[in-house]
Amino acid sequence: MSHSRVSLRIRRPWRLAAEATALIVAAVVAFPLYWMVLSAFKPEGEIQSTEPRPWTTAPSLDSFRRVFQQEDFGRYFLNSLFVAAVVVVASALIAFLAATAVARFRFRFRTTLLIMFLVAQMVPIEALTIPLFFLMRDLGESVPGIGLNTLGSLILPHIAFSLPFAIWMLRGFVKAVPEALEEAAYLDGASRSRFLWQILFPLVFPGLVATSVFSFISTWNDFLFAKSFIISATENSTLPMALLVFFKAEGNDWGGIMAASTVMTIPVLIFFVLVQRRLVSGLGGAVKD
Repeated sequence: MSHSRVSLRIRRPWRLAAEATALIVAAVVAFPLYWMVLSAFKPEGEIQSTEPRPWTTAPSLDSFRRVFQQEDFGRYFLNSLFVAAVVVVASALIAFLAATAVARFRFRFRTTLLIMFLVAQMVPIEALTIPLFFLMRDLGESVPGIGLNTLGSLILPHIAFSLPFAIWMLRGFVKAVPEALEEAAYLDGASRSRFLWQILFPLVFPGLVATSVFSFISTWNDFLFAKSFIISATENSTLPMALLVFFKAEGNDWGGIMAASTVMTIPVLIFFVLVQRRLVSGLGGAVKD
């Protein structure tokens, strides 16, 4: 009994230190978000003040009014939502099928293919932007709706960049499902497609959610492709491009920038709230027999 009390006393300081460290890290991570939202509600005079304060006594919605009064802001929002939704659904389905093939079937160059997935993650996006620009330009001449100045030029690259990570992660989930379960399903008369969609798909769904979060965030926050591939068709621009309106030669509208950034963050928070339970089990790799 005394030994357990001593060990508890020894462990408690370490636990308190760990909890304090976690709180400090969380505060450091959350402070930029807090300052963004605070600046969005601050009046112009407080934003331009040389003595910034971490609070405001006169919250204002003027910055949000300027954001929503911008021409085509709603259209940019819908474009971003459409592109992100298509990328999330398409990359999840393709990655699920590819991960199943890699995990369940033995074929030539399978190991090489897995290594290529890892190598693809090491290539910076900036290095591929110019080749992708020419690819989208040439592709648009033969395939309508995919070339430059179209939403297809944003969807295809994001699907391509999301797939290596998604396939590599889902491969572990598929391998964790016992092969005996697959054999039992076949003995009960289930076809391969039925096992794939009615048995395997629900079991790896937490992993699909985890990879979908990665795809959604990278697509939603994209600025590089939107700036490079949407040149003249401004009606196909996405939400990050709307921020450029508030960067002016005579002075940046920081209130508008922070308000627009806050509006951009809301869909991401909603997406996290909707998938948080599945996300935790997906990141933990929890696949139950």
